Amino acid sequence: MRTLAITQNMTLDGAVEMLDDWFDPTQQDPDHLTELHRQDATCDAVLLGRQTFEAFRGYWPEQSDDQTGVTDQLNTVTKYVVSSTMTDPRWQNSVVLSGDLLQEVRALKEQPGQDIVATGSIMVCHELLTADLVDECRIFVHPAVQGRGRRFFPEGFAASRLRLLDHKTFGNGVTYLGYGLTQEH
Repeated sequence: MRTLAITQNMTLDGAVEMLDDWFDPTQQDPDHLTELHRQDATCDAVLLGRQTFEAFRGYWPEQSDDQTGVTDQLNTVTKYVVSSTMTDPRWQNSVVLSGDLLQEVRALKEQPGQDIVATGSIMVCHELLTADLVDECRIFVHPAVQGRGRRFFPEGFAASRLRLLDHKTFGNGVTYLGYGLTQEH
């Protein structure tokens, strides 16, 4: 079974909704980029909500001198976009998931392949967490406090048995925390 991981950038106070300028995807610490590339090497699918997908589609394919490698990665992997309204994703290697999200993701996890990574897409990630479909949380904690905005975990979500899989600190002050989730909540 494939791993479903949520990878998010987050403020120290838990906000993943970027309402301030605490994160710039084009300005990354070299060691931070190395970690992202390490994770990309095991990922062949990205799962995005429609709004995140449209934001990515409007930005990343237009980057002609992307030093981060994100453009190449996103153009290569299969992108699954969750939407009940989109019919033509207009980005190579993109597939619209218009059915029941949880059934669609369960089916994707059963298919052969590498990791499926959800990023951004806060409502989609919250639904996946609540349904116990997430295997790993890959959190990049940025040295900022936003004081508002939607959080990594949905209201009322509890998981008392997380397994620390990995952790790193980078020169830009960002800390990476990788946790495995158990199915016991």
